[in-house]
Amino acid sequence: MNLFKAALSFILCFILSTSCGGDTPTPDTPGEHTTPVTPVNTTEYVEEAEMPILAWYSIPPAYATLDRYQELKKAGFTINFSHIYSMQDALQSLDLAQQAGIKVMFMAPGLDTDTENVVKQVKDHPALCGYFLRDEPTNDDLPALGEWADRIRAVDPNHEIYLNLFPNYVSEDVLGSTYEEHVKLFTKTVKTTMVSFDFYPVLENGYVRELWWQNLEIISREAEAAGLPMWAFTLSTAHKPYPVAAQASLRLQLYTDLAYGAQCLQYFTYWCPTPGTWDFHDAPITEDGTRTDVYKLVKEMNKEIQARAGIFVGCKKKMVYHVGNEIPPGVTPMPNPLPEPIKKIDTKGNGALISILENGDWQYVMMVNRTYTQGFDYSISFTKDVAQVYADGSIINIPGRSANRHLDPGDCAIFRLKK
Repeated sequence: MNLFKAALSFILCFILSTSCGGDTPTPDTPGEHTTPVTPVNTTEYVEEAEMPILAWYSIPPAYATLDRYQELKKAGFTINFSHIYSMQDALQSLDLAQQAGIKVMFMAPGLDTDTENVVKQVKDHPALCGYFLRDEPTNDDLPALGEWADRIRAVDPNHEIYLNLFPNYVSEDVLGSTYEEHVKLFTKTVKTTMVSFDFYPVLENGYVRELWWQNLEIISREAEAAGLPMWAFTLSTAHKPYPVAAQASLRLQLYTDLAYGAQCLQYFTYWCPTPGTWDFHDAPITEDGTRTDVYKLVKEMNKEIQARAGIFVGCKKKMVYHVGNEIPPGVTPMPNPLPEPIKKIDTKGNGALISILENGDWQYVMMVNRTYTQGFDYSISFTKDVAQVYADGSIINIPGRSANRHLDPGDCAIFRLKK
């Protein structure tokens, strides 16, 4: 009789274990971009949002057709910024953008000298995003730019006023002060509606300029102090000493920008400029209007970003920490004890940044691989229940509050927790 009970108990345990599936399978890493294993009837996704994505040096007037503007939109861009030097071409750009369902960063002759008249002509256009002043000013340029911005605001207080700052490796002799003082003076004097800067960190032979992260630290800090969003760049057009864009190099730049709280992503460039001094080549669109493989990569990246845009649009960056055997200058190393909600993290000495973001009721921990040449294995655990957010926007709970993963070159992993 006892033998019969034992056999029956064994059979019942076996049936229960197989019907319940045992332990929940651990989803694959987002770095590999494979489809995660999901429990039945679980289909939660990131809330929909649109991340502004700007195409710098976009469709030239000679190629301005509705098909071309639709092509830009299909690549995932939301803002067109063509270099335009006639009012007629500028107005045509606005009209085509409206038909295609995108916005325009406006530039045209007379915006600086006949500001009121030019702004009145376009301020009510549905496709208008904002007004471009100029690129990379020095301290000496700022007072005049501030006056120009004031003249635009007096006629149109409702649209963006836009320019880009130099990167932080430009000398103090050129800027007129230290870089941090330069950014502070800019936000106080020009009062644009964002703080935008250009920095192209990915160099040939796998090297990444280490001052890039310090530049992001300064810009994000000063933007927050001024109550302004940060806009940041990725390089999509090769020229010396920068290589042809690849998936890993694009991911590294875009996800690092987002980890530092960027609220608009910008590509330099969309259309290939005349090679000239800089030997531009392999842009998403060639000089003669031909799509390249980079166009396909950019389109894929923009789709990937928009799938998780609900995390980033309107988020608050709490802190960015760096881990690894080598820490870049001007950043914050991961402290000990670890910050909430991280209980343990091990990248086996490989370089990564860890960003803590908040949006709505959720807190996000984002890890970005700091190289675009090699991946690494890592482990991470948390002090409370956690889910992972995959590249397609799906959200899958992680059993046991811990994960062992692989992170591809330049890629990110995102974890979601209740605040």
